[in-house]
Amino acid sequence: MSDNPPSTRVLTRTSLREDPRTFLFRLTAIASLGGLLFGFDTGVISGALVYLREDFQLTAVTEGLVVTSLLFPGATAGALLGGPVADRVGRKKSLVIASVIFVVSTIACALAPSVAVLIVARIALGYAVGVASVVVPLYLAEMAPASQRGRIVTMNQLMLTTGLFLAFVANAVLANLINDPVVWRYMVGVALVPAVGLLIGMCPLPDTPRWYASKQMWPKARHTLQRAHLSDRVEAEYEQIRAVVTADAMKGEVSVLATLRREPWMKRLILVGIILAMAQQTTGINVVMYYAPTVLESSGLTRSASLLASVTVGISMIVFTVVGMWVLGMMGRRRMMLLGFGGVAASHLGLLVTYLLPDSSLRSYLILLFMLLVTAFMLTFLATTGFLVLSELFPLPIRGFAMGASLGGLWVANSLISFLFPILAERFGSVAVFSGFMVLNVLATLFAFRCVPETKGRTLEELEGELRDRYSGTVTDHL
Repeated sequence: MSDNPPSTRVLTRTSLREDPRTFLFRLTAIASLGGLLFGFDTGVISGALVYLREDFQLTAVTEGLVVTSLLFPGATAGALLGGPVADRVGRKKSLVIASVIFVVSTIACALAPSVAVLIVARIALGYAVGVASVVVPLYLAEMAPASQRGRIVTMNQLMLTTGLFLAFVANAVLANLINDPVVWRYMVGVALVPAVGLLIGMCPLPDTPRWYASKQMWPKARHTLQRAHLSDRVEAEYEQIRAVVTADAMKGEVSVLATLRREPWMKRLILVGIILAMAQQTTGINVVMYYAPTVLESSGLTRSASLLASVTVGISMIVFTVVGMWVLGMMGRRRMMLLGFGGVAASHLGLLVTYLLPDSSLRSYLILLFMLLVTAFMLTFLATTGFLVLSELFPLPIRGFAMGASLGGLWVANSLISFLFPILAERFGSVAVFSGFMVLNVLATLFAFRCVPETKGRTLEELEGELRDRYSGTVTDHL
């Protein structure tokens, strides 16, 4: 438990070689490649589906399986296992392992000779996406100073939306360059470039000071804080981390399950996290990501026009994310969530009314407009706060496990919605589907109002104390 002063002095001299702001920028750019891959690999299928139907003669069911194999069991397993593995081996090593899987599975997807092989490869790819969805925001939140945590963690969301945009652009460009159904192989293969970048970039980076502290690696914890934080904040935050970790160690908590048995209030936090993560998927944003070209083509646009319209959606995602990062500096996380869920519900009301109109070019572009409004409210107010709040919400002893459980819930919801959308839309029509999204978002607004705490402006250790006080009462007090 004691520090080693000589080694600490050596580490301190080393840390002077790079300005903390430069180090944080470099670290954020590299780790956020995981977010870019998350976005690209989940979004690229939207354009590839148009050609996969021809190349592999997909039915509605096999189409749903190709899309959702990445999400379930792939990303779901990656999220559920990624958190506990990150607690055990570290946030950095988890991302290195994920990057290797990204590289191998991307190659396998691009070369898949059949639907069965493609589905297996996308399951592996999904596992890496699931790990990245949990560990990247966790890594960034534990590295960032409290005053910069919101901006740094939401850089991952910006990279995610950039990945979606690049997927839409790659789809449109390749579709116009290569007039062949196998063009989908090039579409999915482009992801190899950022996957290799993540692998190479993560290797020299350190793990987080919180993870080092949880493993009693105190000199490394202090050294990493010195590299990432300005000197006037290092000692205060180091002592906060040390006090919390020491108090946990004195309780004799050796496992997550033991911690949860001893601290039942943490179970309530996990429940809030799971419901909040699943609610993010009821926005219908995955319909925009995966099926935008299909929806637009079926509404009357040509195939090339629908792919170009998807690029418009991708550009809007980046713009709205940047706006959300700006709003985040002025508004609390909780208020942003309430505006986001309410706005998405209103946008789905507009979509279902538009689908009642007769077929026309105006109807097609109104559908695109309301898709953009769904995207606007989701990315400006919800996407910028969703992963951020989850990365802030949980105490250190259960942080990886709880993030994994929450994101596991997200991927289950994502999988169900993505798989069922083409089937339900075919059977019941788009009006019924978008009515369901509207109702779910009204319920999500009520849940956020009742259960989501404000997390802005506090260190992770200060938040743990406040949340312990808030959630240590009875379930009915807060849930």
